[in-house]
Amino acid sequence: MAKKKFYVVWKGRENGVFSTWEDCRKQVEGFTGALYKSFETEAAASDAFAKGSSGFSVKADQKKLFEVKPHVTKHPVKHSIAVDGAWNTKTLDSEYRGVEVSTGKQLFIRGPFAEGTNNIMEFLALVHALAYCKKHQLTVPIYSDSVTAMKWVRDKHAKTKLESSNNNTELFDLIDRAEKWLKENTYSNPVLKWETKLWGENPADFGRK
Repeated sequence: MAKKKFYVVWKGRENGVFSTWEDCRKQVEGFTGALYKSFETEAAASDAFAKGSSGFSVKADQKKLFEVKPHVTKHPVKHSIAVDGAWNTKTLDSEYRGVEVSTGKQLFIRGPFAEGTNNIMEFLALVHALAYCKKHQLTVPIYSDSVTAMKWVRDKHAKTKLESSNNNTELFDLIDRAEKWLKENTYSNPVLKWETKLWGENPADFGRK
């Protein structure tokens, strides 16, 4: 049985102490500049809320920003970003992009890259989205349907088996830059699993299935 935790929201739609992650999530997902943290006991959470967020590293634990389990909500968070990668089986080229979930507007697209893989594209798309959000001061959730890419971002390392060659030098340079960015930056964007079975196709999908 999972150990119960309590959640403090210092800055969100509603501030206070919440007894479940779902209640906390409703206050912070998609809320720009949200500040929140989990605690082992209700007493510790209440004390932390009273003292304010300044004494806590509320954005330091990047692992708590990831969620790969199915969500209980019927729909994804409206104000969010979805990313996806694609690998062309005919040309062997790969690319990635990110879109606004609410409007379908394309925010960025990169590629095609020679000799890439789908996992690498998903990884680079997530890091690109995190950097985009940091640049524009956005704390919206970022969705990906790749558990592998989410793990690589969490570990700050793309554990690919792809070998470097003269054709994919640019791609490996981007991987190095992405890993460097993850090691040198923090972020408050939840990185969430896009649940295709519940919500339909990822909005950033290239439509080549």
